[in-house]
Amino acid sequence: MAALFRQKKKAMTTSHNLNVQPSWRFIFSHPAHFLSFGFGSGLSPRAPGTMGTLMAFPLYWALTPFLTTKSYMIMLIWAFGIGVLACEKTGRTLGESDYGGIVWDEIVAFLLILFFTPMAGSFSTPTAIFWNVLAFSLFRFFDIVKPPPIRHFDIHWHGGMGVMFDDILAAGYTLLCMAMLKSFLLI
Repeated sequence: MAALFRQKKKAMTTSHNLNVQPSWRFIFSHPAHFLSFGFGSGLSPRAPGTMGTLMAFPLYWALTPFLTTKSYMIMLIWAFGIGVLACEKTGRTLGESDYGGIVWDEIVAFLLILFFTPMAGSFSTPTAIFWNVLAFSLFRFFDIVKPPPIRHFDIHWHGGMGVMFDDILAAGYTLLCMAMLKSFLLI
């Protein structure tokens, strides 16, 4: 089983290897940087991907009262497309296409997960808390571990599409696990 996860790993970029140092000034210098850095959540010194994922909750709460099912899905498609462009621009400016502080990919992928999560975004009951914590935990697991084929795309696809696509695959793994668990619990 361990052999499945042994593939060439990308070296983590440290901020001293970048063309520009990420800061509040940097993210406010262009709308693409502000979006790519998840409205600032990607500036977190620890676990920026986790902070970006958490940012999806307030976005979900703010958007869902105003969007129908169809308009929510259209919004996600637009968010993905704009994310490809924004992450491409930010990656080029930084000199690293998949810098850890670029978290729009986590936000969009987790918004997709929340769309299919029972009682998404609600923490009012133990059941709601269970599904939200499970969704968050599974997504972070798949996004960090990158089981096949996620790691393949993470290594071989570059630029904005590469940044965004591997997180959509992690969202797919998350939703598959949640569907299997939900099916098992209902039997």
